[in-house]
Amino acid sequence: MVTPLRARDELDVAGAERLIEHIVNGGVSGLFILGTTGEGPSLSYRLRRELITLACRQVRGRVPVLVGITDTAFVESLNLARHAADAGADALVLAPPYYLPPGQPEMQEYVEHLAAELPLPLFLYNMPGLTKVQYEMECLRRAMDIPRIVGLKDSSNNMTYFKEALALLQHRPDWTLLVGPEERLAETVLAGGHGGVNGGANLFPKLYVQLYQAARAGDLPRTELLHAQVMQISQSLYRIGRYSSSIIKGIKCALACQGICDDFMAEPFHRFRAEERARVESCLPELKAGVDKLVANHHPAPAAA
Repeated sequence: MVTPLRARDELDVAGAERLIEHIVNGGVSGLFILGTTGEGPSLSYRLRRELITLACRQVRGRVPVLVGITDTAFVESLNLARHAADAGADALVLAPPYYLPPGQPEMQEYVEHLAAELPLPLFLYNMPGLTKVQYEMECLRRAMDIPRIVGLKDSSNNMTYFKEALALLQHRPDWTLLVGPEERLAETVLAGGHGGVNGGANLFPKLYVQLYQAARAGDLPRTELLHAQVMQISQSLYRIGRYSSSIIKGIKCALACQGICDDFMAEPFHRFRAEERARVESCLPELKAGVDKLVANHHPAPAAA
């Protein structure tokens, strides 16, 4: 979930409430806040705590709430985890510390030490493009020996890595393996993964829910149709702007155009200027029409046993 903001350190409270209702009513299986799309590491600890409290209150137990606790400071990750537990969250999500890159032995100890003190189940979050390191297979294998660690979100966009992680599930069949890049959602579910945590679901939650359901049921023709629509979103909306932040800017701008929430960005980033916003406004009606046509009144086939 994106983090709706009104100013540098001010949450868009009404927008966050509308956004949560929009996403949950779209049929999602859970809500992940304070991740990459949520600009988590760019937000003050006060604002992060405010969002955690708001999200848990607004969701009211309808779906699990997963909270990102990634930080460069061990103690601050632990503080956020404790606040999340007190607020009623269901699980935590942790990417590697992202300033001074740890070696794999250091990473393993870090995960073990933190997990021992966490009050909630933990998902590891593999995001080497931003953290400079990843959870290597031996680190994942050792993490599977810790009951409190329950799964992995892989945003490496590397299918070799994903399939190697998938092979490790023989050691922990109860682990959940999720994918980040939405362009990989269909492929990973068909390969045996358990779902995705996709930024585009802020805008069109029903599209991603139905894509997951179609892939899970082995309905290849429908999977291909829905995947093509996901790719259209990726190739149009996400390519407005010149920098890596453009995906988040595009999602936030599209949400603002639909009246759901403000599109203010945390420093050092800023919302799209007038030229880019006009391009979002131009492509959004076609995207929305395409999604609406696909998802309207569709009843997916039962999932394969």
